[in-house]
Amino acid sequence: MKRVLVPLAPGFEDLEAVTITDLLRRAGIEVVSAGLHPGLIEGARGTRVQPDAMLDDVLDRPFDMIVLPGGMPGSEHLKNDRRIQALLRRMADAGNYTAAICAAPMALAEAGLLDGRHATSYPGVVDRLAPAGCRYSTDAVVVDGTVVTSRGPGTAMDFALTLIDLLVGRAQRDQVEAGLVR
Repeated sequence: MKRVLVPLAPGFEDLEAVTITDLLRRAGIEVVSAGLHPGLIEGARGTRVQPDAMLDDVLDRPFDMIVLPGGMPGSEHLKNDRRIQALLRRMADAGNYTAAICAAPMALAEAGLLDGRHATSYPGVVDRLAPAGCRYSTDAVVVDGTVVTSRGPGTAMDFALTLIDLLVGRAQRDQVEAGLVR
């Protein structure tokens, strides 16, 4: 079974975190949400989530992918957290997927993972990606090797479906999508 880590920082984008977690679990993927801090983590829109674990408790577990939900100030917290930065580099060095949506690609840029890659993000953070040498795209979802990025809340479902496709294949993606009655 594929395993995905979804770190949650205060101010995460509610719709993105919930959509990603929900759809990946529908596909039979084990998702571990991990709080940067203990207790309930409050999203940018007031949704309070009890993470499955504390980040410190899962740092040494093997994951096939790490997915960073966007939102502000959640994305800033992810970008500035040394544990997240080290984990992103370690995942990339191991050839595992690193994915981010909305403003969270700034954390990938901070880790040096967007250098020379195609990527997208929420339009308001484009200037934070340019110094990283990123080739910016306005596509809803961009896959460049093992780096996956997406634009924002409106693309969360397409982003999650793309992640499913990458991890467990097109047939599973199609099955999940059919159940959503799109």
